[in-house]
Amino acid sequence: MNRSTRIATPQGLKSALTAVGAIGVLLSAACAPPAADTAALAAHLTQLDDAWSKAAATKNADSVASFYATDAIAYPPNMPAAVGQAAARDVWAGGFADSSYAISWTTSHAGVAKSGDLGYTAGTYQESYRGPDGNPVTAKGKYLCVWAKQPDGSWKATNDMWNSDAK
Repeated sequence: MNRSTRIATPQGLKSALTAVGAIGVLLSAACAPPAADTAALAAHLTQLDDAWSKAAATKNADSVASFYATDAIAYPPNMPAAVGQAAARDVWAGGFADSSYAISWTTSHAGVAKSGDLGYTAGTYQESYRGPDGNPVTAKGKYLCVWAKQPDGSWKATNDMWNSDAK
């Protein structure tokens, strides 16, 4: 019996297909990108978020805006969404124009998708300023920020939302 006769039989065809399938699985596993170290990436996003909070403490709107992607959307409390990095910068510049304004935040949660190119940070913030009556006001709240890995490998905020704990 020659080789082509063996494959033409149902049992020979089944064996050949099984071998081809096994080779395909092995090749696809070998060609698959390595799994992202999501814990390390989440730690990196936490570090970025901490650096961002420190930048906000300097009251430099350009520095704060540098953490946003060019097409980012910021969702500040009691204001319309700011679409684009420049619009987000303007939101921060408006807050920093008040010399009594200060803000800081602390990340309590961070995560990254298994793909390794999308993540989030979430936590709490505290801000202070002088109210319309001149008295100091302290507000606390929470935030959620979505981060995306950029083509150059850096991470930038794409959606940044925060609101106060009014009660």
